[in-house]
Amino acid sequence: MNWQRLRIAVTVLIACLGCALILSAQETTKTTTTTGAAAKQVKVERGEVVYVSGNEVVIKMEDGEIRHITVPPGAKGTVDGREVGVEDLKVGMKLQRTITTTTTPQTVTTIRTIQGKVFQVMPPSSIILTLGDGTNKQYKIPKDQKFMVDGKEVTAFEIRKGMNISATVMVQVPSTVVAQQKKVTGTAPPAPEVPVKMEPTLLFEQAPAPKAVAAAEPPRVPAADEPAPKKLPKTGSLMPLLGLLGLFSCGLSFGIGLLRRSR
Repeated sequence: MNWQRLRIAVTVLIACLGCALILSAQETTKTTTTTGAAAKQVKVERGEVVYVSGNEVVIKMEDGEIRHITVPPGAKGTVDGREVGVEDLKVGMKLQRTITTTTTPQTVTTIRTIQGKVFQVMPPSSIILTLGDGTNKQYKIPKDQKFMVDGKEVTAFEIRKGMNISATVMVQVPSTVVAQQKKVTGTAPPAPEVPVKMEPTLLFEQAPAPKAVAAAEPPRVPAADEPAPKKLPKTGSLMPLLGLLGLFSCGLSFGIGLLRRSR
């Protein structure tokens, strides 16, 4: 009696396990991703900082374009080998941003395995299957889809109601994964030139050579036996000049009288 009960229990357990396996095999999905060769594109932008206020930065690009950039919090760059933030930027800094864009093609393949009893078929577009739990589920039939019936491959037009079928549906979806990496580097503006302090220089000026000055000869002292110079006679008088003027006046009067008589 006990053996009979044990046999019944084992039979029920095996049946339950079989039902569970059948139910779990009603519809299974497997997804795989295939990655292609990645392509990289590098773009370099250069500019000079012309204004900084908080996290707002204005940069004059290499081609003359003016860009207003709001730097996100925590963004870092490298200037002269030192890591800096937006608070370290100064007017006159030369910045360079290198943008590396990596494009990777991917194909996502989804494989679904479906098992059930045909409840209704509407070839070639859809089919309704009764699953192991008694529910009905409608599926779209992909173009040229094949079904397995009792180990034989058939098309949707050969399926009839009540058939137990299994089908594998494969869907491939191409996609592209784009990733960008941005790196900012730069150089600080040159330090302002410090004017050189000119120290006073001591110069020596050479005085001109002294001019030779002839010594004044001492007054000549006549010798004791030398005779004294003779005194010149006095000739400076106005009498000759007055006589000459009188003679000139007489001649002039005589000339004028002649001219009157001739008229």
